[in-house]
Amino acid sequence: MTVRRQARGERRMAELQDAAAAVFAEVGYEAATTNAIAARAGVSPGTLYQFYGNKEAIAQALADRYLEALREAHASLTPEHADLPLDELIDRMADPMVAVNVANPGFKALFGRPDMPEKLVIPTRNVHAAVFGRLDAVFAARCPDLDPVQRGRTVMVTMQLFGGLIPMIVAAAPEERPALVVELKKVLRGYLAPVLGEGSS
Repeated sequence: MTVRRQARGERRMAELQDAAAAVFAEVGYEAATTNAIAARAGVSPGTLYQFYGNKEAIAQALADRYLEALREAHASLTPEHADLPLDELIDRMADPMVAVNVANPGFKALFGRPDMPEKLVIPTRNVHAAVFGRLDAVFAARCPDLDPVQRGRTVMVTMQLFGGLIPMIVAAAPEERPALVVELKKVLRGYLAPVLGEGSS
């Protein structure tokens, strides 16, 4: 009985997080309310407060979930893949991140806004730093003679290109997303090919 109650509680928490993600995606963090989140989840505000004391607590739980998903997404890219053909390397860089963002449409609303709670900023920065470090290690293994400063710039621009285009992909109709992902990869390829080369054939 206790196990079943725990499972129901975990499902309810996941439903509330999903509802919060949808509300954050629509109106942003600052404008979101616990009443709106409860309504989206189909529960009363009282039920929401049984699991989360306030909006920030839901955002923290959602942040933890997103950040873990991002860590898992980046685990598929290591320096061992540095010599892959460029198109395959870009696939390994882009596909997991696209999947995480499409599955979690509230991500940009929560993490990409200046009104994000300060306590959520630090873990987000840590994950961004980890992404930077992973890409930097891959690029260094692929192009060991590349100046470290230039390599760092290349990583930063790569991350900005992805970050700038992913909201359009997330917002697109499902049938349009694959074509937009192709366009994203064209942009990344056009930028990275002169720096990283084509790699193994």
